[in-house]
Amino acid sequence: MNILLVYPKIPDTFWSFRHALKFVGKKSVSPPLGLLTVAAMLPSDWEKRLVDLNVQRLTDADLAWADYAFISAMVVQRKSVDQVVARCKAAGVKTVAGGPLFTIEPDQFLEIDHLVLNEAELTLPPFLQDLANGCARHVYETTEYADIAQTPAPLWELVDMRHYATMNVQFSRGCPFDCDFCNVTAMLGHRPRIKTAEQIINELDKLYQLGWRDGVFFVDDNFIGNKKYLKTELMPSLIEWKKDKPAIQFSTEASINLADDAELMQMMFEAGFTSVFVGIETPEEDSLAECNKKQNLKRDLVEDVKRIQRAGLSVQGGFIVGFDSDTPSIFQRQIDFIQRSGIATAMVGLLQAPPGTRLYERLKREGRLCEDLSGDNVDGTTNIVPVMDLEILRRGYKQMLQYLYSPKPYYERVKTFLRECRPPIIRARLNQNYILAFFRSIVRLGILGRERLQYWQLFLWTLFRRPKLFPLAITLAVYGHHFRKTAELRVS
Repeated sequence: MNILLVYPKIPDTFWSFRHALKFVGKKSVSPPLGLLTVAAMLPSDWEKRLVDLNVQRLTDADLAWADYAFISAMVVQRKSVDQVVARCKAAGVKTVAGGPLFTIEPDQFLEIDHLVLNEAELTLPPFLQDLANGCARHVYETTEYADIAQTPAPLWELVDMRHYATMNVQFSRGCPFDCDFCNVTAMLGHRPRIKTAEQIINELDKLYQLGWRDGVFFVDDNFIGNKKYLKTELMPSLIEWKKDKPAIQFSTEASINLADDAELMQMMFEAGFTSVFVGIETPEEDSLAECNKKQNLKRDLVEDVKRIQRAGLSVQGGFIVGFDSDTPSIFQRQIDFIQRSGIATAMVGLLQAPPGTRLYERLKREGRLCEDLSGDNVDGTTNIVPVMDLEILRRGYKQMLQYLYSPKPYYERVKTFLRECRPPIIRARLNQNYILAFFRSIVRLGILGRERLQYWQLFLWTLFRRPKLFPLAITLAVYGHHFRKTAELRVS
């Protein structure tokens, strides 16, 4: 059996880093972890081929070779999914689809031959059994949750690592919190399920053996959902593993209560973690209460961010405008908060209601749902009818983006962060890609860019004031270029 694993194209978004990747000669941030994990669950005697449309084309020869095309996608990839499915049908290749997009909206994909939904550890085995018996159904789904301690390591052998900036691993699924706009808990539950430390080390060993020496992103929606196991098992194992691998660095996502645990932050620092994404959402207490973001309430969020930064972790922040309790003053409040916090990577989006969430069900009852969800939470669209006048909301949102990623405030934010940040213990490899990226930043940002004044000010300030953070400063300057280009599409 020949299996073609197809990952649809991701459009130019905040998290695509497409404009930044050009500096380091990469084509995509990371490979499709879900498809690579599914590949490891398929019979070992089946032939497997990965086509990631973010780094290569899907050719007629690929389709002629395939017996089945396995497709996984997020909502933001919907347009590319439609194109892939159409090509498969035209070539007579049967399709099998799973992942967030298909799990959330299965009724929208009747043309798919087989939908293997929810967690593949549970729904893929019965599909494979029925397929072998010639009686495969259209839909396979479950309300149960998988024991990911039994999940095999992804088949990274299918990937050409030269095309990617980072590799991915997964330690846990699920989140103990219950934010009403988040579909993570709707799909994956509230009880964090974890892999063993041995599993994670084995996966990292496999990546290292295949020649990977750069960043690794833990894709967990809340990495610190099980702090006890982290501190007693995984972190000590990672610290030990990292000792003779100075160039490897880790990043992940976590809730703001990470700031309360100095011991865990120190362990993450020693293990080589350099950044963490945190869903801050808003400085407005009423809006946090409205969306049930209890873990962010009654806190000094700016000080929490700075505490994480001082521990040596760069904070990337998620922010939302458009809550029912938001007034037009929210736009300036968000700007003030982001500038004071020194969060350079600030993802700001309009509130959206993904299907399956409590927010979606509430707004459906109130008759306040409108267009389809785009899956790109920073594209200036929303699928809800807000309380605030929609034009005022959109105008305020665009003005926020325009300000936050204009050179002067962006570079001010970077310097605010660099003043706080503890230098990492990573020894970055000076390979050709990064040397070229440095000189490209000088040309594109320092000579040709409209941010050239701010670029050279940051360049010299960091070189003389925080020299150990100089590589990070240049990286953030390049990120700013990507964010600015992406934001310009939203305000045009």
